[in-house]
Amino acid sequence: FFLNKDMQSLEKLLREAIIYGQPRSHRAWRKVIILVEGIYSMEGSIVRLPEIVSLKKKYKAYLYLDEAHSIGAVGATGRGVVEYFGMNPDDVDVLMGTFTKSFGAAGGYIAGKKDLVDFLRTHSHSAVYATSMCPPVAEQIIRAMKCLMGLDGTTQGLQRVRQLAKNTRYFRRRLHEMGFIIYGNDDSPVVPLLLYMPGKIGAFARSMLQKNIGVVVVGFPATPITESRARFCVSAAHTREMLDTVLNALDELGDFLQLKYSRYSKSSHPELYEETRLELED
Repeated sequence: FFLNKDMQSLEKLLREAIIYGQPRSHRAWRKVIILVEGIYSMEGSIVRLPEIVSLKKKYKAYLYLDEAHSIGAVGATGRGVVEYFGMNPDDVDVLMGTFTKSFGAAGGYIAGKKDLVDFLRTHSHSAVYATSMCPPVAEQIIRAMKCLMGLDGTTQGLQRVRQLAKNTRYFRRRLHEMGFIIYGNDDSPVVPLLLYMPGKIGAFARSMLQKNIGVVVVGFPATPITESRARFCVSAAHTREMLDTVLNALDELGDFLQLKYSRYSKSSHPELYEETRLELED
C-alpha cells in the first residue's frame, strides 16, 4: 500500500519486494504488480501515471489500472487517464473499468494483451460459469462507445466530454471561492467536500435533503474518522442552473453548519459566525 501521490513510497516498496522477496522464504517474486486507480473515488485525485509507468519500467513490474471513474470522463475524447496524460496504452498491462458509470449500462471490462484475455476467458469464474451479458445492455455499451468515438456520425460524444470538463471546473472553482476544502484534481469530476466532524455527516445530509438535494456522505471506515466528507459526482447532463442550485444550497448550509474551513475565503454570511449560542433551534 502506498499513497497515490507518494512516488518515493512506491519506489521503496518496489525495491524491498525485489531485494527481500517473499516474506517467509525470501524467494524472488515471479511478478510484481502495481495496482492503481485512474481517479481515486474517495479522493478525487488523478493518478500520477507518467511517474508510475517510469517506475514500472525501471523495476520491470506490471501495471494494473482501474479506470472505473475516469473512462469516459477525462481525456480529450473521454478515453481515460492514459489519453489525459498523452501516453501509450501499451504501457499499461491490465486496463480495467466499469460500464455502470459513463456508459450507463452494467458490468465491466478487462483489456490487455491477447494472451491475458484468453487466459481470463478460460479460467475466470465469471466468464466460465456466469450468464452472458444481456443483448440490450451490450447494445447500450456499443452505442455509448460509438458516441464517444464519433462513429455515430455526430459530435455529441465530444460535446459531452467537453461539457463535463466545463461543469467540473466551474463546480470546483465555486466551492473553493466559497471557502470549502475540497480534495482532488481540478479536472476530476469526483469532488469530495470535507466535513471533517463525524457529527456533521447526518446534519449535512438531512439538511440537503430538506432542500430536495440528495447527496452521498461518507465517513469511517470508508474514510479516516476525522476526514468525513460529502462526495459529488459531476455529470455532463448537469446544467448551469442545476449546479447553481446546489452551490447556493451549499453556500447557505456551509455557513449554518460552519463547514467553510478554508482560511483563504470569507463567508458571505458572517452573522452566523458571530452566534455565541451552541443550541440549535427546533
